[in-house]
Amino acid sequence: MSSTVLLCFLIGYFAVLIGIAFATSKNSSDNSTFFLANKNSKWYLVAFGMIGTALSGVTFISVPGEVGSPAGNQFQYFQFVLGNAVGFIIIATILLPLYYRMNLTSIYGYIEQRLGHYSYKTAAFIFLVSRTLGSATRLYLVVIVLQRFIFDSYHIPFWITVLISLGLIWSYTFKGGLKTIIITDTLQTFFLVLSVFLTIYFICDSLSLSIPEAFETVKSSSYSKIFFFEDFLTSKFYFSKQFIGGIFVTIAMTGLDQDLMQKNLSMKTIGEAQTNMFTFTGIFVVLNIFFLSVGALLYIYAAKNGVEIPLDHITGKPRTDLLFPEIALNHLSTLPAIVFMLGLTAATFATTDSALTALTTSFCVDFLGMNKKENAEKPNAVKKRHQVHVVFSLIMFVVILLINAFNSSSVVSLIFLIASYTYGPLLGLYSFGLFVKSRGLHDKLVPIVCIISPILCYLLATNSAKLFGGYIFSVELILINGFITFMGLLLISKKTDQQTRF
Repeated sequence: MSSTVLLCFLIGYFAVLIGIAFATSKNSSDNSTFFLANKNSKWYLVAFGMIGTALSGVTFISVPGEVGSPAGNQFQYFQFVLGNAVGFIIIATILLPLYYRMNLTSIYGYIEQRLGHYSYKTAAFIFLVSRTLGSATRLYLVVIVLQRFIFDSYHIPFWITVLISLGLIWSYTFKGGLKTIIITDTLQTFFLVLSVFLTIYFICDSLSLSIPEAFETVKSSSYSKIFFFEDFLTSKFYFSKQFIGGIFVTIAMTGLDQDLMQKNLSMKTIGEAQTNMFTFTGIFVVLNIFFLSVGALLYIYAAKNGVEIPLDHITGKPRTDLLFPEIALNHLSTLPAIVFMLGLTAATFATTDSALTALTTSFCVDFLGMNKKENAEKPNAVKKRHQVHVVFSLIMFVVILLINAFNSSSVVSLIFLIASYTYGPLLGLYSFGLFVKSRGLHDKLVPIVCIISPILCYLLATNSAKLFGGYIFSVELILINGFITFMGLLLISKKTDQQTRF
């Protein structure tokens, strides 16, 4: 596949997004538009657009790649997805009503009113760190593909590719913010979903299989095992670990995360927001089945045509999340290659543009107080927001370069590992606020608890085999992290006569 053709496609793609950005922000680019789209979003657009934000390029590449991993992953990821679905339902029925009752712009405003100033700043800071690391990791994956299959042929260094990618995202988000994102993410999700189904069609065609035959082939293959009930102690794939981990990772990474909640808060009523979440959940579960099916078909195709898994540029070991781009861009025809690049670009940039908007919103609201009337009306408020937007783009740039220097594992594993350590304290803070009604906190001690908890969690995870008879933690580690934080908060709590209203 010609790198010039792919580059022209990329330029055309972003020209469309930038055009949408200018059209949506033409009449209004103030902070109210940027933060919550004037609370005038349509639930069906948000529900569809959230698919692209939630899935990202990680799901598009890493999840199919892990199906045939030497570790024997197969369809075990679907156990995690089922946990995700339960987590989304909890968010829709418990957290969203809370956020709407309090009329929040930043969801961490709940922590301020319930637990205090230092707890609030700690929660917001945890989000900034967590989302920056998670989004940079997601964008890193697509930049690797762009570098390998486009920019290497022009001898452009990796850091310039990263800078170009972030510059493009900044160019269509800095004015309209969430109002623009809701429209562009809807379009990008359409491209993502279309590319998944077209990819299945093209691979089936190359294998001379009809669609029903293809799914029967996947079902009878060695890649299709979903439920794992063997080796509870030592297996990371055991059902309860994945399912429970999926629930709490979702609650933390979605329900306690400004990014996806910001879109939900942009609707007029709680009813619309809940309808959005329930619709999104159903589409999310079904679409992940297709992603896993793509993975099985990729490995079947690779075995039939002698395609080797590409090697990592640092370790020289096979890297499963590069198998999909290898087949799509080097072994299929031009049209499947363009379809693949369309889906990958749409998935990853739908996630990163949303995250960059949420990071800017959180910092402007939680640390600069731009939601307060006296600050919102200042003449330089929009200019200051633009500066914050640039700074977070640069921070993400540095983080991606660091990830590239040190990481060689599957990106999907890295993201959930990061989430286990960074989102755990958020889980503990919200649990304390919601379920411990008659106690307050020694607020200044909260940051210390939220630092100690991930450290203890790391020590526990690295020594779990010795301490617990061979037990190996998986994504359920986030629950342990949240529990340690919760217990730490109990230790620094105090009896209060004032019953919380939240």
